[in-house]
Amino acid sequence: MFQTFQIDNLESFPKELDALLERQRKEIDTLTQQDEHTYQSLLKPLQDMDEELSLFFTPLSHLNSVMNSDETQKAYEASLPLLSKFSSEMAQNVPLFQKISKLKASTQEEAKVLNNDIRDFKLSGIDLPKKEKKRLEEINLALSELSNTFSQNLLNATNAYELIIEDAKDVEGMPQTDIEAAKTEVDGKTVYKFTLQIPSYLAYMTYGPNREYRKELSKAYSTRAPENSEVIDRILALKQEKAGILGFKNYAEYALQTRDASSEEEVLSFLNKLADAALPQAKEELEELKTFAKECDCIEDFATHDVAYYSEKLKKEKFNFDDTMTKPYFQQQRVLNGMLDIVSELFSVTFKPADVPTWHACVKAFDIYEDEKLSGRIYFDLEARKEKRGGAWMHDWETHFVDTQGKEHLASAFVVCNYAPATETTPSLLRHDDVVTLFHEMGHAIHHLFGKCRERSVSGINGVAWDVVEFPSQFLENFAYEPAIIRRLGFHYETGEPISDELIAKIKETKNFQAALGILRQVEFSLFDFKLHQKLYQGEEVQALLDTIREKTSLLKPPSYNRFQHGFSHIFAGGYAAGYYSYKWAEVLSADAFFACLDEKDGFNKEKAIEYKAYILSNGGAKEMSELYMEWLGRKPQIESLIKLYEID
Repeated sequence: MFQTFQIDNLESFPKELDALLERQRKEIDTLTQQDEHTYQSLLKPLQDMDEELSLFFTPLSHLNSVMNSDETQKAYEASLPLLSKFSSEMAQNVPLFQKISKLKASTQEEAKVLNNDIRDFKLSGIDLPKKEKKRLEEINLALSELSNTFSQNLLNATNAYELIIEDAKDVEGMPQTDIEAAKTEVDGKTVYKFTLQIPSYLAYMTYGPNREYRKELSKAYSTRAPENSEVIDRILALKQEKAGILGFKNYAEYALQTRDASSEEEVLSFLNKLADAALPQAKEELEELKTFAKECDCIEDFATHDVAYYSEKLKKEKFNFDDTMTKPYFQQQRVLNGMLDIVSELFSVTFKPADVPTWHACVKAFDIYEDEKLSGRIYFDLEARKEKRGGAWMHDWETHFVDTQGKEHLASAFVVCNYAPATETTPSLLRHDDVVTLFHEMGHAIHHLFGKCRERSVSGINGVAWDVVEFPSQFLENFAYEPAIIRRLGFHYETGEPISDELIAKIKETKNFQAALGILRQVEFSLFDFKLHQKLYQGEEVQALLDTIREKTSLLKPPSYNRFQHGFSHIFAGGYAAGYYSYKWAEVLSADAFFACLDEKDGFNKEKAIEYKAYILSNGGAKEMSELYMEWLGRKPQIESLIKLYEID
C-alpha cells in the first residue's frame, strides 16, 4: 500500500535514476507517437510517471537534508543534473505539448491539470527558438546546482563553528536544560559548547548573560558562508536572464504567473501597507526595550545582539513569564501525542503507530485512518543532530490520486523539526514556540495528507499557488495559543501536574509581545526578496538594496558586517524566490479562517473545521484558493482579521 523508506545503494543510486529516466523517456516517446489521444490516455500515464519518479528520488532528497553525509551529498549532486536534464526535456517536448494542447477535459480537476500544464509549457519556453531553449536548459541546471551549493556552504559553515565557554558564571541564569545540553568535557575540564545550530544558538542569544559572547555568536551567525556572495550573484544573474528569455521584464513578474497575487504592484502595496500599520507600534516597542536595557544594565549602545536577551528579560518582568517556565510542561512525546489527538478530533481521523523502516531511531511513523479505512501515513523526525540541516519543514512523498489502472494511491509526508534532544537527566522538552512550530508543519502535512483529488497534479499540495501554500500551516498553528488546546498538551514532565491557568494566560498574553517589530522583520525579508528579483542586482548592490529597505523596516541598525543574505536559504536554496511575501499573504487567509473556526470554550468549532477540511484541504490545487475560500465562507478573506490576530492598534 505504501512505499518502504529505503535506499539500497547510495553509490549506484544515480545510475538507477538514470535508468528510470531513460525508461520514462521511451514511454513518453511512445505516447507522443500515437495519433489520437484523450485526457485518460495521455495525461493520466504522465501523472503515473511523476509519482514513480517522486517515490524513487524523494528518499535521497530527504536523506540529504536529515542524514547528510559525504555519500548522500555525492549521490544527490550526481542526480541533480540527470533530473534537471529530464525536466528540461519534458518542458521542451514540442510533440507532447501539441498533443496536450488539443485535449479536452471532462471534470473540473482535469481542466485544472490541463490549464496548468499548458501554462507551464509556455513558461518553460516551449515556443522559443532552439538556441534559446538550449540556453534555458543550461540555466535551469546551473540554478539547481547553485541552490545545492548555497545550502551546503551554509551547512558547512554552521557546523564549522563552536564557542567554548570555560567560566560557569557565563552561563549563569540560563535554563538548566540548555546548560546541560552545552556541557562537555575538554582535557578533563567541564566547559560549555555553543554552536550555530538553532537550539544552541538561540539558547545563548536569548539567555546567555555575557554580552561579549552574545556579540561574538551573533557575528559568527550573521557572517556565515561569505562564499555565498558569489553564489547569490550567479543565481540572480541567471534568474534575470531566464525571465528575459521568456519575455518578462524581471524574475518577479515571471514568478507571479503561478501565484495568487496578480501583479508586482499588488505585492509591494500589500507589504508597505503592513509595514505602515506596524511602524508606529514597532517604534514604541523598541523604545520600551532600549529603556529597559538601560535601566537594567546601563546599556547605552543597544545593539542587535541584545534584542533577544533583553526581550526575554522584559517579557519576564512585564508578564512574569519566559519560555523556560513552559518548557517543563511540554515534553516532546506528550505534545506530539496531544497534537495528534487534537487533529483527530478536529478532522475526524485516527492516528495509529506504524512499525515501518525509517532513516533514524528517533523517527516516529503513524498510519492515518478515516472512517476506519487507511488513508495516509506521516513520519515525524523532531530532534536536532549534526547531520541534519537547521529549521523545520514538511516534505511530501506519496500523493493521493487514482492511477491509469483505477488504483487509488494514498498520501504520505515527513514532518521535520530541530528540537533539543533528550539528555541523561531530562527528556526532550519544548518551548511553547516549538509547539507552535510543530502545529505549523502539521498544518502543511494535513494539506497534503487530506487531499482527495483523483488527479495527482492537483492533489494535496500539488498545483497549489506558492503564495497560499502557507495558509493551512498558519491556520493550524494559531490553535496552539488557545487555552483549551494548551491544557491538553501541557503536563509537567516530572510530576505530571497540568499546566496552570495562570501560565496559559501568560502564553496568550505574550503571544503578541513585540508583534509589530516581528511584522516589520518579515516585511523586511519580503521586500528585500521581491525587489531583489525586480531587476538585476550584483555584488555590493545586493547589500545596498537591503540597507535601503532597512531604512524603513529596521528601526535598530544592524552592524555593518551583517550579511543576512548569505544565509537566506528560503530564497536561494528553498524555492521562495520572489515569494517570501507569501507568508504574510497567506496569513490573511489563515487569520480569517482561524476566526471562522474558533470556539473559545473548546478551542475549535468542529462543524466549521470539518467544512474547512472538505472545502480547502481535500481539494488541494483543484481550484484557485480564492475560489475555494469563497465556496467555503461565501466571502473573500479580510485583511482586518490579520490586524486583529496581532492585536495591532
